[in-house]
Amino acid sequence: MSGFTLRLKAPATERMTLSGITPAKLSALSAHEIARLDVGIEKGGLALGDAFDISGSAGEVLTIEGATPELDFIGAGLDSGTIRVIGDAGSYAGRKMAGGKLEIHGNAAHFLASGSTGGMIHVRGNAGDNLGGMIPGDRFGMLGGITVVEGNIGSRAGDKMRRGVVVVRGKTGSHTGSRMIGGTIWAEGGIGPEPGLMMRRGTLIGPSVEKLLPTFVDTGKHDLVITRVISRYLKSVLGDLAPKPMPLFVQKIGGDLATIGRGEILLPAA
Repeated sequence: MSGFTLRLKAPATERMTLSGITPAKLSALSAHEIARLDVGIEKGGLALGDAFDISGSAGEVLTIEGATPELDFIGAGLDSGTIRVIGDAGSYAGRKMAGGKLEIHGNAAHFLASGSTGGMIHVRGNAGDNLGGMIPGDRFGMLGGITVVEGNIGSRAGDKMRRGVVVVRGKTGSHTGSRMIGGTIWAEGGIGPEPGLMMRRGTLIGPSVEKLLPTFVDTGKHDLVITRVISRYLKSVLGDLAPKPMPLFVQKIGGDLATIGRGEILLPAA
């Protein structure tokens, strides 16, 4: 499948923003116009062609080689096609992503998938704080789409998340699902301490929780059809990346009772 390749000419000495650098946008521009795109955050700006060697031709795939954490907003605004990142991504990767696929063959920094409404993000390493979380000026965090992280993630994942699915093969940090309004976060390695702070709705799934807030209550064992529905859906979409199904009976913990308390934490029943 054809497409452009961006290769860093030298290790980044300043932060860069790749917002809007998508396969569709590059396909609509000439080679000269692509090279002149501004990716700098300093007053003088920085041309894409000065920071990267640009090769390839228009296509549905954009590959970024030698990526480092100084590259922010990779995949921001992506609505079609695939962006493949060889290396680490900076903050705000997949910001307001609406479609397509973002593959990160390394780690991702903070606010991954913030404000996303669709598409698929796959991180082969770890992700930082506030995955799918809200940033100042937004009403909500993640609004749709699926994000899979094969490693661990930081704190406050899903802050004010409204829709969408996050699958974590490792463990979450503290306060997962804080102020959550909807959506699902499934952590196969376990949920970190004090999840669901001020959670209104939404679902957290995992094999264990490190520490619960006192405003969450155990509502007993349940045979919940929704867990099997979610499992089948994720298997159909993610294949081998899908989490293993929960057992027939799960322990349901409800909260946060400091607010309307309709959120839930689902654990294997003892």
